[in-house]
Amino acid sequence: MLNKVRSWKQEVGSKAVVFAIAFCLLPFASIGQCAMCRASLQNEANKAAAEGVNDGIVYLMAIPYILVAGVFYAVYRLKQKKKELN
Repeated sequence: MLNKVRSWKQEVGSKAVVFAIAFCLLPFASIGQCAMCRASLQNEANKAAAEGVNDGIVYLMAIPYILVAGVFYAVYRLKQKKKELN
């Protein structure tokens, strides 16, 4: 039993390191878009496009938060079920 826990911790730890590295490198890939968006949306004649881009940003921002909240809720429910069984 203890060996299974140790191997699980090692597996999760290695995945966490890969995720952390990918997460740190992600902003470098996305910095290039800001200048392009600003140049295309700077003029006043294109208000509808600017609103569309802003709405798209909100949708893209909301989806990860919803997914993470769902994962935390699922973990919470699993822990509550374990407490009820004990």
